[in-house]
Amino acid sequence: MIEPGGASSHLRSARVLIILVIVGLVVSGATAIPLETELRLLARWIDQPWIIKVRDGLIDTYARYPFIGYGTDWLAFGHFAIAIAFIGPLRDPVKNIWVIEFGMISCVLIIPFALIMGEVRGIPMGWRLIDCSFGFFGFIPLWVCRKQIKLEAFA
Repeated sequence: MIEPGGASSHLRSARVLIILVIVGLVVSGATAIPLETELRLLARWIDQPWIIKVRDGLIDTYARYPFIGYGTDWLAFGHFAIAIAFIGPLRDPVKNIWVIEFGMISCVLIIPFALIMGEVRGIPMGWRLIDCSFGFFGFIPLWVCRKQIKLEAFA
């Protein structure tokens, strides 16, 4: 159904979800830059051995090899670049549904990647499951968004 302003309710819902995904990607990317500061704060709030170990490892590594942080800067850039890709479906959801599907596939792939690479890197299972949750909770709005776009496309 077309609402005032020309956009259907399906497209309006899809665009709200796309904005949510874009904001999530940007915030997630931005938090990859100040890792040392974040870990210092987190260690103050949560006195958990794994957090302390990660904080200490990061502080020691940055003190000796500050260029290692450049890797997480690129991680942030990757999040920002992917967020920009979602501007296409924001502008024309039907034409750019493939970006939504790309996002869904990426979210699914987070789960085996986090489980496998987390094992390789010695990350505790609980923390790997937290990483997996990003895939799970990212998939849901994209799946609903895709459903709204399909409803629009076949309306």
